[in-house]
Amino acid sequence: AGNEVKCMKKTRDLFWTFLKIGAFTFGGGYAMVALLEREFVEDKQWLSREEFLDMVAIAESTPGPVAVNSATYVGYKIEGAEGAAASTLAVCLPSFVVIYLISLVFDRFLQLSAVASAFRGIQVCVIYLILSAGMKMLKSLSGTAFNRIIVAGVVAAMVGCSVLAVKFSSICCILFCGAAGVLTYAVGQGKKGGTK
Repeated sequence: AGNEVKCMKKTRDLFWTFLKIGAFTFGGGYAMVALLEREFVEDKQWLSREEFLDMVAIAESTPGPVAVNSATYVGYKIEGAEGAAASTLAVCLPSFVVIYLISLVFDRFLQLSAVASAFRGIQVCVIYLILSAGMKMLKSLSGTAFNRIIVAGVVAAMVGCSVLAVKFSSICCILFCGAAGVLTYAVGQGKKGGTK
C-alpha cells in the first residue's frame, strides 16, 4: 500500500509539473528544455545530468514534437506507462485549451495590438531560454579535444548553412549524426580493445 501511495504521489507530481511547464513555456520544446532541467535535474533530482542529455537527444531524434517526446520520456523513466500518460496529457492540455479558446475568437484576437506586442516580447524570452539550455548542456560536456572539435564542427555547419541559405533535410541530418555517433563509439571501443 505504501508503494502504491508513493507511485500515485509521483504520478501526481509529474502531472502538475508538466501542466505548469506546458502552460508557461512559449516557443516549443527547445524553450522547455531549460525548465525541464531545472525541475527534474536540479530541484527534484529525479534524473541525473547524463540521463537528461540522453532524454534531449532521444526527444529530438524521434518523430513528433520535442515537448511531447520529452514529457513521455521523463514520465516513463520515472513512473513507467502511467507516468508517461500523465506527463504527456499534462504537457498537451494547456496548449489544447489555449488554441481552442483562441479559435473561437481568432480574427478579433489577431487584431488586438496588445497581443502583437506580447508575442514580440515572448520571442525575446524564447531566444533566451533556448540559449540558456544550450549553454548548460555545453557546460556539462567533458572538455576533451574530441568534444571541442565536434561542437566547433556543429557550430560551423549551422552558421555556414544559415549564411549560405543551404537547405538540408532534417532526416539526412539525423541519419548522418547517428552514423557518426555509431562510428565514434566503434572507434572508442576499438581503442579500448587495443589497450587491453
